[in-house]
Amino acid sequence: MSLDINAVMRAVEEAKAKAKKRRFKQSYELIVRFRDFDVKNQNNRFNVTVVLPHPLQGKTPKVCVMATGAMVLAAKEANADAVLTREDIEKLAGNKKEIRKLAQSYDYFVATPDLMVLIGRVMGQILGPRNKMPEVVQPNADIKAVIERLRRSVRVRVKDQPQIMCRVGTEDMDSKQVAENIVAVLEEVLKRVRPEQLGEVSVKLTMGPPITFSPLQQK
Repeated sequence: MSLDINAVMRAVEEAKAKAKKRRFKQSYELIVRFRDFDVKNQNNRFNVTVVLPHPLQGKTPKVCVMATGAMVLAAKEANADAVLTREDIEKLAGNKKEIRKLAQSYDYFVATPDLMVLIGRVMGQILGPRNKMPEVVQPNADIKAVIERLRRSVRVRVKDQPQIMCRVGTEDMDSKQVAENIVAVLEEVLKRVRPEQLGEVSVKLTMGPPITFSPLQQK
């Protein structure tokens, strides 16, 4: 079985055609529901970051870097949305309100290895349940490349329902670009879910009706 880019693109175009024009830029949302999929089994749950071939227009994911040493300056020069030092993290100890605010403000967190124990102790109870514990980056990593990768990524997660939902584009993007983003997400999903477990797959604009389609084709 392989993914049918043409079927995906037709669904994207139909979703756009059937959605009323709004005063704001609408997003394309991909919804995949699974069949015979037990979410109570922890092995079936997953939380992955998918790098899209075409970055989402408009609302760019925000990245917070927690670092020490030269990485602090490098992250600032790479225009990270926020940079926290060891001292900044230590000051947050016990301040759940500020940590929650931080968790809500940023989509992705990255951190150097030497800070992970401190982050776990100070912020773990809040970042953990939100699946926002930092991605570990080595001190000599190209932090600019890491930030750019995350800014063109979406989080795909199965939690307590047998489904995933994520943004895959905006209405001003070319239909083929949106379709290629959808294929990228589905390819990652199919690394974790058998093809026969794909139930209803649909795409919609924010205020539009869902368009159900079959993304698989026989080889």
